[in-house]
Amino acid sequence: MTSSLLLGLIGDGISASRTPRMHENEGAAHSIPTIYRTIDISSPHLAEATLTELLAAAIRLGFDGLNITHPFKQQVIGLLDEVDPVAARINSVNTVVIDSAGRTTGYNTDVTGFAAGFRAGLHGAATEEVVQIGAGGAGRAVGFALAELGIGELIIADTDVQRAEGLAADIVETSSVGTRARAIGLDELEGAAASAQGIVNATPVGMKAYPGTPVDTSVFGSETWVADVVYFPLETQLLAEARVKGCRTLDGSGMAVNQAIDAFELFSGQKADPQRMRETFLSFGS
Repeated sequence: MTSSLLLGLIGDGISASRTPRMHENEGAAHSIPTIYRTIDISSPHLAEATLTELLAAAIRLGFDGLNITHPFKQQVIGLLDEVDPVAARINSVNTVVIDSAGRTTGYNTDVTGFAAGFRAGLHGAATEEVVQIGAGGAGRAVGFALAELGIGELIIADTDVQRAEGLAADIVETSSVGTRARAIGLDELEGAAASAQGIVNATPVGMKAYPGTPVDTSVFGSETWVADVVYFPLETQLLAEARVKGCRTLDGSGMAVNQAIDAFELFSGQKADPQRMRETFLSFGS
């Protein structure tokens, strides 16, 4: 059994992340002393640090694991010793386990995290046509999760159309349920959103560091459902405006908590208590 854990989160604008407390509290509940640190590249003393340097420092300092978030979920893959087949297929890593020899293995718990949150929060939602905004690290995980959930057609919009096209092609190639997927440019987003049954924001837009909304919500109908992966704040501008229009909404808490549950087991070898981790997450307020 793991005797203690030293963990970290590498990303941009993450100083207020709820992840450290979730892992530290869950570790304490399992009698595993746990220290979890944010490694925020927006901090002045880390502004010049590269991901390669940060990963090497974590290994040198004896970290047992890392969570990886925007903008590094794809970049980190080439720096790891091994990548889990699921993460390799998705081409996105959000969890890195570091063994006693300093060997690194990458995993993706965002896929199962988003899928679990969707099933709980949007059960019965119509899924024949869904628009996803964002095809980066989080977007790839969300896209594959939506395919596993049985989406009929997934329309992917991104600032980089080629990136969206790559994700769409990968989903079509690997979908076991025949999900169709195609890419569009941002100039086509509003038209697609107006006719879609559901909208998913898989970009950082809406975070405190990146305020705003990724799409004009005036095109939503009251029957549209809207999901957001952003969890700080939980009430993003996108979700607030969607609720005013009567839309069903799903905030980022489900994905955040469920991915942390799976990551904790990878780090510690112990099963996390879902209710306890969710209570810790919600203790921050909205």
